[in-house]
Amino acid sequence: MKKSFVVIACMAALVVLVTVQSVAAQGKIEGVWKLTEITISSPKPQTIAVAQPNLSIITKKHFSYIGIESDKPRPDLPQKDATDAQKVATWAPFEAFAGTYEVKGTTLTGRGIVAKNPRDMAPGNFATYEYKIEGNTLIMTMKATQSGPATAPYTLKYVRVE
Repeated sequence: MKKSFVVIACMAALVVLVTVQSVAAQGKIEGVWKLTEITISSPKPQTIAVAQPNLSIITKKHFSYIGIESDKPRPDLPQKDATDAQKVATWAPFEAFAGTYEVKGTTLTGRGIVAKNPRDMAPGNFATYEYKIEGNTLIMTMKATQSGPATAPYTLKYVRVE
């Protein structure tokens, strides 16, 4: 009888521990996220559903993003003799960058280390966002860059993949 009670108590403790860890993990920014929506505040307010492949990976101190920034799939690049126009059509929508970030309260500041666009990794560059996590959704709103406060803030909506 005592063994059964101990086994049941241990199982219950394990279930509680796993549940608490799962709930705590949902509130953490670390994880793998998929961008699903961009809301632009001005000059022409609009919300854009993101359908193209993308992935953001956020660890304790680093982030990386890779994605296709286009409203349609990229064309295949010919194996041989691709024209400049074909190269641009295939590679221009491709975006990639990675760097470090820090969080203070609900403010996240990211700094690029490596990027497809050299501008994104220039010394002194940064981007600051206000963020919140609601269940498996991460919402980030642009607040400022090295150039000053955002004049046309945009909001990025992500869904947790892992």
